[in-house]
Amino acid sequence: MNVNFTSKKVSPNFKIFFINKDKKNLANNSISSSTDINKNIINSLSKRNFNGTLGQICHVEAAGLKESLNAIFIGIGDETKLEAFNFQYFGGLLLPLIETFKYKEINISVNDVKKVKLSYENIVLNIASGMHLKSYSFKKYKKNKDEKNNENKPAKISFVTSNPDKLKKLFVNFQAVTEGVFFSRDLLHEPPNILNPVNLASRAKELSKLKVKINILDEKRMRKLGMGALLGVGMGSANPSRLITLEWIGNPSSKSPPLGLVGKGVTFDTGGYSLKPSTGMEEMKMDMGGSALVLGVMKAIALRKSKANVVGVIGAVENMVSSNAQRPSDIVKSMSGQTIEVLNTDAEGRLVLADALWYCQEKYNVKKMINFATLTGAIIVALGNFYAGLFSNSDKLSEKLTNSGKKTDEKVWRFPLGKDYDDLLNCDIADMKNITGTGGAGSITAAQFLQRFVKKDVEWAHLDIAGVTWLNTDQPLSKKGGTAFGVRLIDNYIRANHEK
Repeated sequence: MNVNFTSKKVSPNFKIFFINKDKKNLANNSISSSTDINKNIINSLSKRNFNGTLGQICHVEAAGLKESLNAIFIGIGDETKLEAFNFQYFGGLLLPLIETFKYKEINISVNDVKKVKLSYENIVLNIASGMHLKSYSFKKYKKNKDEKNNENKPAKISFVTSNPDKLKKLFVNFQAVTEGVFFSRDLLHEPPNILNPVNLASRAKELSKLKVKINILDEKRMRKLGMGALLGVGMGSANPSRLITLEWIGNPSSKSPPLGLVGKGVTFDTGGYSLKPSTGMEEMKMDMGGSALVLGVMKAIALRKSKANVVGVIGAVENMVSSNAQRPSDIVKSMSGQTIEVLNTDAEGRLVLADALWYCQEKYNVKKMINFATLTGAIIVALGNFYAGLFSNSDKLSEKLTNSGKKTDEKVWRFPLGKDYDDLLNCDIADMKNITGTGGAGSITAAQFLQRFVKKDVEWAHLDIAGVTWLNTDQPLSKKGGTAFGVRLIDNYIRANHEK
């Protein structure tokens, strides 16, 4: 979808008005200078039970003696509580409505909102961004790619403003984040017969044209480094495992260590010999959601030329069943030197991350590191599909991530860690086991396992995104399927905490 900004000399097809819960805009007759039009609007909205509740949307065409009005009304509830993401959501509401009209090009003017924290420019930019994010669809493998449906979709949507050139420049950063989100969603939707570990590494190389430095470690190099935990997971697959590293140096003069982002990239997860049920297994192509998040963030910060220094490490494997596959009760040796008894081959993501986390610290000497993984079904039991689970050894890092979650509405909820949980991982014949066998606190003990591969002087956070990466219902900014949850969250975190 092409989003643009144009001069007020252009006549808008639609005018957007925001109505609060008190319907003050209607009561003050501020919609139009025409009394006839205002009466028609009030009657039309009343008949449709439009009362300004947050998220209501209504299209009204009204005619008067001297003018006519083609308007879309959006309920905003209490305007003093609105955040930037609310206006993105309003854009997400607008797009499917506008697509029902047979306009090739649409020009929109947006009415200002009083008592809102955002400037008028940011209101328009966020609405435009929301429309852009909502426009995503994955049609790569459809023969006709919904050509008939696309006939009615506008080729160009323009916002009529007094300063279009300024908004075009400001929108570049919004577009960068959207492109990062779309890259992440593309990877999530790819079928696993295409997106195997080698192909994922190839897709990562696409970012080299944006001056992201990419390096790929094959199995031979990983074996020399002692990555027995990661390699053990991929033993059963005909597709070899890969370790992908990405470097973005936006502030070359900085002497501080870069921020480390680590992603789980299990391109398909059968569960191995601890086989998953067949129902729902088709969704396990999204078990590389952590890697998609890292790649989306790296693309976003590269496109907007972030002044931060950020490195990414992705462990890419396929967890399959074969005569070569890892068995329950195998013992593997991680890159850190710690040994692990593998009691459940479906608890594989933590094995992949164990070596990826250690490599990130050894290679880049990071002192702050965040990892992302669709790690446990237990996090869905705890939080449903509304929050990602947050686990951390740092109160400050947790607070900053929580704040960015609130700013973007990609919400995180912090869980505890501690010795009682850690002791459950102790093992009689190895340094640790990969599951506790107790049946409780599965997400916490998985995070506790990861913490054993985090050095004591490193601030670390783990986001379990299993419940938010793939959803079977439409969301405010995405259709059902891959959401790319976390790209906007981490981009906001980097912008707020790692850029000067």
